[in-house]
Amino acid sequence: MILYGIKNCDTVKKARRWLEANDVAYTFHDFRADGLDQSRIETWLKKVSWEILLNKRGTTWRKLEDPRKEQLDEALAVELMLANPTLIKRPVMTRNDDCVVGFKEADYTAYFGK
Repeated sequence: MILYGIKNCDTVKKARRWLEANDVAYTFHDFRADGLDQSRIETWLKKVSWEILLNKRGTTWRKLEDPRKEQLDEALAVELMLANPTLIKRPVMTRNDDCVVGFKEADYTAYFGK
């Protein structure tokens, strides 16, 4: 299992604490330190929509001055996420063929059967 995110993100920290407290083994992949490529995003998009993956609530989105934001589609969303990985809703957890975006304790509890 791999947990993707940014190490100083509060939501990622909550997810990591939950995984550790529940003895769930995982590898952490930091977008900033370890990078991110288009094929990884496209793999996620086979399981979740780009509307779920793209974080429009964060500071990065609000500060983004790209006039194309108004004509957003999947291709542009991928381009923006590659250029600005903090536009990806965090964390992204992959396990086998699954992809779970975001963290809610109840969802993780149900998912892992804990």
